[in-house]
Amino acid sequence: MKEMTEYKKGSLSLAGAVSLGTGVMIGAGIFALTGEIAALAGNLFMGAFILAGVVTGFTSYTYIKMSNAYPSAGGIGMILTKIYGKGVVAAWGSLLMYFSMIINESLVARTFANYTVQIKGIGLTQNAVPWLALGLIIFAFFINILSNKWIQTFSFFMAVFKVIGLIALAVGGLYASGISLPSVASASMGTSRMNFIGAIAIGVLAFKGFTTITNSGGEIDNPHKNVGRAIAISIVICLVVYILVTLAVGSALPLEQILAARNYSLAAAAKPTYGELGETITVAVAIIATVSGIIASMFAVSRMLTMLTNMNLVPHKHFGMPGDIHKHTLVYTTVFAAVLALTFDVSRIAALGAFFYIAMDILIHYGVLTRFNRDKVNYKPWILKLAIVLDLVILGGLIYVKVKTDMFLIGISIFLALIIYFYESYFLKYTQS
Repeated sequence: MKEMTEYKKGSLSLAGAVSLGTGVMIGAGIFALTGEIAALAGNLFMGAFILAGVVTGFTSYTYIKMSNAYPSAGGIGMILTKIYGKGVVAAWGSLLMYFSMIINESLVARTFANYTVQIKGIGLTQNAVPWLALGLIIFAFFINILSNKWIQTFSFFMAVFKVIGLIALAVGGLYASGISLPSVASASMGTSRMNFIGAIAIGVLAFKGFTTITNSGGEIDNPHKNVGRAIAISIVICLVVYILVTLAVGSALPLEQILAARNYSLAAAAKPTYGELGETITVAVAIIATVSGIIASMFAVSRMLTMLTNMNLVPHKHFGMPGDIHKHTLVYTTVFAAVLALTFDVSRIAALGAFFYIAMDILIHYGVLTRFNRDKVNYKPWILKLAIVLDLVILGGLIYVKVKTDMFLIGISIFLALIIYFYESYFLKYTQS
């Protein structure tokens, strides 16, 4: 590969890295997934968010250790190649992560559209959702052509705005309701044990945005320390925000109303406390959160694919496009995200993303535990073992739920994972022979 993309080391500050991470997490997490998690966890949906944060805390440990030791603009791809070498396993795991991030972008874009159609007076219906999602994805592409400095400044201010906005809405709602949660206190929790475990698996998607930081590691100032710090800070910020918001939602609405407003539940929860104005403000915050979230995600995932391309681990075609490889990977990412946003609804997008991400996560923990020398990266084996167990439990719960309700999605997930694996096997055999 003759053409390489140059990254600017130190071009992302600690605050900029945190804002990228929280930008993806809050955009995808609380707005996109509250209704989906409530549908599985019932009245225990706040608990599902909390336990998803706990699981993420353990599973992020491996990424922190590896990224601090080997910061790279390709993050996940770097970790997998350090573990498995430049072979099919590393390429397959990297592409699972790549597509899980693209799935996340389509999820965020759909959420943006679901909240946008709630705006009074614009006359949009649910039929407009896929096209609004497509418009946001294209907008994010053009923003990502700009410089790192511009993107991190934009992400920082948007992250601060939506965190403050969500906390203000949540605290105000809790104050008005007196933190009254009759549904949670009732005898019926509205869920089963396996459904609750499946909800935790979906909830992990609300925190996986920390990998955005990992995928930008080579560009973060003082990366050997700040990559890990940024990941930890982002997870803690988001967990606090999620707890406050889910408390407020549970206080304002009974479970049946949360499920009725599944794709825009936060806006519906603001209405009883703040009226029409509160609902409008929540919609505005949701739009800003999802816009900044998809911009931050596209920023990281395109860099990851660029690194994999430069390492000859994935195929690359110019298709007559001008510009460098990074511009081309932005185009590929945009096209894939657009197809998913036009094709699948939020529920299927979320489950598909969880399948791919958790499978890749297990691959990383297992590889570091069994193949990596602790003299190079000082890690505690019991944490990695616990992370694998937690991943297997929540993945099993999600598979159980989807086998009962959506076998088509199970088939699609397996089919895509196998296609990626066998295509990579063919590609690497052809190029490395």
